[in-house]
This record gives sequence, structure tokens and C-alpha cells, in this order.
Amino acid sequence: MAAIFSAASPPPPSSSGIDNHGLPRPPGRESPPPRLASGNLLPCLQLCQSVSQRKSRWIQHMICGLKEIRSAAILLHQSHLQGNMAFAGKYEFEGDENYDDFVTKIGLPSDKIEMGRNCKIVTEVVQNGNDFTWTQHFPGGRTTTNTFTIGKEADMETMGGKKFKATVKMEDGKIVAEFPNYRHTAEISGGKLVEISTSSGVVYKRTSKRIA
Repeated sequence: MAAIFSAASPPPPSSSGIDNHGLPRPPGRESPPPRLASGNLLPCLQLCQSVSQRKSRWIQHMICGLKEIRSAAILLHQSHLQGNMAFAGKYEFEGDENYDDFVTKIGLPSDKIEMGRNCKIVTEVVQNGNDFTWTQHFPGGRTTTNTFTIGKEADMETMGGKKFKATVKMEDGKIVAEFPNYRHTAEISGGKLVEISTSSGVVYKRTSKRIA
């Protein structure tokens, strides 16, 4: 009998339980899936590679963005700490501006006006977190101390000795307090303690140099 399949043409796969050689196929064994030609796989590989590259670039951008946010947060935090901690120290009076007009405006008694004129006041600032102790040492041994916590009401005393209650704030690196008849701010500028008091448009500025 002539052969149905030549040696050059392998028999097609059988869908029955008999393999191409007429033998029973083992249970559970099926015909192998058809293979794609290597040329057909190339577009799939290129697509996968393109998707992977885009995903990788997106992850890199996201990581860079997180790093920038973290760096900005660290700088902001450091700036905040430096602004709060810069006050601690001891400062000696160096000069002032508009003293007479200001003390007259707030009604300071004449004896206290003369006492404070060109007075070598030493200001000592002690800080623990948001807690401050602000002490002014006058020639002759007299001292005035204000103890306060940023954002909380505290008992305070004016330069004339009047006691009152106020809530001291921190605004843009400046300590700000509303006294009964003037607004007082204090900041560190150029390594010096600069205090500005304002009453109805009259501005008094006092500068003290750091000595400790």
C-alpha cells in the first residue's frame, strides 16, 4: 500500500485520542500549542519594552518630586527652628532712634524718661522651645523680667512698670506683643537684637549688640 504521508511531510496533528502514529495518546496529554514565528514576537516585545520604559520614567519623576518636597520641608523646618532659636543670648544697648518722641507719646513719667535715656540696658533672653524669659538689666541693679510662651496669654510688664496681660506671637521670625498703648516687635538682624515699638504712628527703634 502506498504511503499516505511522505517522509518530507509530517502528518497533521490528530484531534482524537490516537496520535499521529496510530498509538493511544496518554490521558491528559494534548497537542502542544502552536508557536508564533520569531518575527511575530518582535512587535509584542517592543510594546512591552516601551511600556516598561514609560513606567520607569514615571517612577523616576515621582521619586524626584518626593525628594524635592522632602528637601523643601527640611529647609522650612530648619528655617523655623533658626528663627525661633536666634534670640537666645545676652545683648547690650548700642543705640536708639526717636526715643523722646516715643516715651512722651506713651506718657512715660519724666523721671523714667531721664533714667532710660541712652541707658546701657543689657537684655538677656533665655529660651526653652516656645518658652521665653526676657530680662532687662538696668544700671544700678534694677531688672524687669517677662516670662511668656508663644501663642499663650501671659502676665507682662511695660518699660514704665505697668503690668498687663498679652499673648506674644511669632510672625516671620519676629516676636510680636501688643502692649497697652504700643506694639512691640523684636528680631535678630545682622547678629543684633533690633526692637521696634510703635504708638499712633510714632516709631521707636532700639538696637543692641550681642555680648554673649
